[in-house]
Amino acid sequence: MEKFDVAVVGMGALGSATAYHLARRGASVVAFEQFELGHTRGASHDTSRIVRTSYGKPHYVRLATSAYRDWAEFSSVAGEDFVTVTGGVVFCPVDGPYDAGDFTASLDAVGVPHELLDPDRVTARWPQFRIPDGVETVYTPDTGIVHAARSVAAFQMQARLHGAVVRDRTPVEAIDPGGAGVVVRTAHGPVRARKVVLATDAWTDALLAPIGAGVDLVPMQEQVTYFAPADPAAFDRTRFPVWIWEDEQCFYGFPTYGEPTVKAARDRSDNLMTPQERTYVPSPELLAELSSFVGATVPGAGPPLRTVTCQYAVTPERRFAIGPVPGHPDVLLGLGAGHAFKFTPAIGRILAELAVDGGTADDVSAFAVDHVRSAA
Repeated sequence: MEKFDVAVVGMGALGSATAYHLARRGASVVAFEQFELGHTRGASHDTSRIVRTSYGKPHYVRLATSAYRDWAEFSSVAGEDFVTVTGGVVFCPVDGPYDAGDFTASLDAVGVPHELLDPDRVTARWPQFRIPDGVETVYTPDTGIVHAARSVAAFQMQARLHGAVVRDRTPVEAIDPGGAGVVVRTAHGPVRARKVVLATDAWTDALLAPIGAGVDLVPMQEQVTYFAPADPAAFDRTRFPVWIWEDEQCFYGFPTYGEPTVKAARDRSDNLMTPQERTYVPSPELLAELSSFVGATVPGAGPPLRTVTCQYAVTPERRFAIGPVPGHPDVLLGLGAGHAFKFTPAIGRILAELAVDGGTADDVSAFAVDHVRSAA
């Protein structure tokens, strides 16, 4: 049986970054992906993702600041800039469930520069928006965009360059922890590893349930839409920020990025379906809802041009799960709950440190796996 220091299961963003960090540290690594690399069945494909420090809880802000440093370091290694800084705004209606004060307090606690703006100041700075009274806006100049598919491919390439063995189209059928590490069983034969990292998102419980573990995961099909503005120059990243609308229903959007379109979506639309049930067909009802919101809030965005689907696997309170599975210390979990792409290089580094060193300097106690463990 082949033996490795660490096996990584799942080569989306988090798994690919973990494989890279492990290999760069000199660990012997094998990484498995059940589909082809760069596939569209998960949440790591397409182009743009938001990078930001603007969270309403300090532990996310701290992790985000670490991620910015890790993005910069990886850009140096790969010889390519992955982060495009645009500045960003978070809109919080005062009668909604999210408090702008939580964002500013969390940013203050970590020392991240920001501004609190009223609707008039937002309109004066970015006339593309139509923001009603009763909305507070948190602006962070460090917000930006990272290219999803390109950065994941770069992590995979760098993992291989540093010695990782990457096996795509190789589904993992089971993991057997116990004794000296974990046996990872695939259709092409088993391997043994000292540790295994599961970056398997919506497929996680299929591997955890047989070993008596699990997490509360709600899988759903999400969708993003690209709009075609009549004046794309008005939405250039030098003139228009990344934006997030935090309310009972949350929406977000981007400036132009690589093409003369603006991208927007609803976050967590609860279009519930398992990976086996996914249709890959956009919901016309969700598209109509998004188009109405964008038309009222960013009226120059134009008509919808195309819609792309992806998959979320949401944990309770959208909390990450980073670390060993209770009762199985050799099985590490990396779950991003549908908002982790911005943290990719930091989470990958932390998982690699946990696998090799048994600890990390980053405080990830808020993301302990037992916080989202299923009662079952």
